[in-house]
Amino acid sequence: MKIRCDRKTLIEAISKVQGAVGTNATLPALEGILFSAANGYLTMTCYNMDMGITTAIEANVEQGGDLILSARYFSEIVKKMPGDDIFLESDENLMCTVKSGHSKFSIVGMNANEFPELPALSDGISFSFHSELLDNMVRMTRFATAKTDDKPVYTGILCQLEQGKITMVAVDGYRLAIRKENITNEIDLKFIVPEKTLSEILKLLPEKDSQIQISVGKRHIIFEIGHILVVSRLLEGDFIDYKTAVPPNHTTTVMVETKTLLDSIDRVALLINDRAKVFIKCIFDDGQIKASCESAIGNADDRIAAQIDGDRIEIGFNSRYLLDALRAVETDMVRIEMSGPLSPIKILPPEGNDFLFLVLPVRIK
Repeated sequence: MKIRCDRKTLIEAISKVQGAVGTNATLPALEGILFSAANGYLTMTCYNMDMGITTAIEANVEQGGDLILSARYFSEIVKKMPGDDIFLESDENLMCTVKSGHSKFSIVGMNANEFPELPALSDGISFSFHSELLDNMVRMTRFATAKTDDKPVYTGILCQLEQGKITMVAVDGYRLAIRKENITNEIDLKFIVPEKTLSEILKLLPEKDSQIQISVGKRHIIFEIGHILVVSRLLEGDFIDYKTAVPPNHTTTVMVETKTLLDSIDRVALLINDRAKVFIKCIFDDGQIKASCESAIGNADDRIAAQIDGDRIEIGFNSRYLLDALRAVETDMVRIEMSGPLSPIKILPPEGNDFLFLVLPVRIK
């Protein structure tokens, strides 16, 4: 392989694929980037067996070829090179010379045959999706995904397309996040994407809204984002029936400014130590939300104005779960529905149900 390419363009491309580099991989090739040079392009691929990312840039290819180079060392070398262009040349012993300006490095590569082939879809269902909508829906649900692998299916986000509507759902046993939106695709489809994949997708989305192509197979999903291709495994297992998990009725409705409530809970939570099982108590009554906590550090009390219709409710929460939900809200006002001190609360937009966050309460002594 013998090529020349623009250094900044190469750095940008490497940053995009590096999200799929394997860490502590049993297969050393997975800790590298597969470089393929041919027909005026340099293609880069990373794959950690769960997710793979590939992209290509224009290059002056004097001699084509394939080679695996350490993602960690190669990326650091290229970032600190002084020139505008990068020259890459490898020999039959897999030694790769990297030159730019007056700097020169030689690093050992690996045979491209050691790199696993990315999964391909032969039976996929394809549809297009707006990048801005995907960004919004993922950001409003991913906070509720499970952070441990006790139930792997809950480390992902359920995506369901039916009757001209898409719904994304995340749950971790203590909270539930649902985001709905109307779409033009008349497809009935249900699949679960790992949260890690979708979080990486958000980093790759363009600044301006554009159409991305999504193809879903039985075991894998492919995202086409401009010149970037992301392939990921899908999660398998029984996902909670989120429709029956949401309480159908409520006795109290609260309308409050989102930021005002968020700031109040955040202030009171200052005295909470994550290692101690201390929770926030909220009283919804008489046009006010009163928040308080008692911990080994001290006590905190705060109150804000709100429009409250219905029964007085005194209820306890894990402050982190409540704050995560409020931070995901993108409306100035929020509607809270409750049915008592031991029933989960629903956090919704002022009107409708484009999003719904469910937070389980804790029993207050």
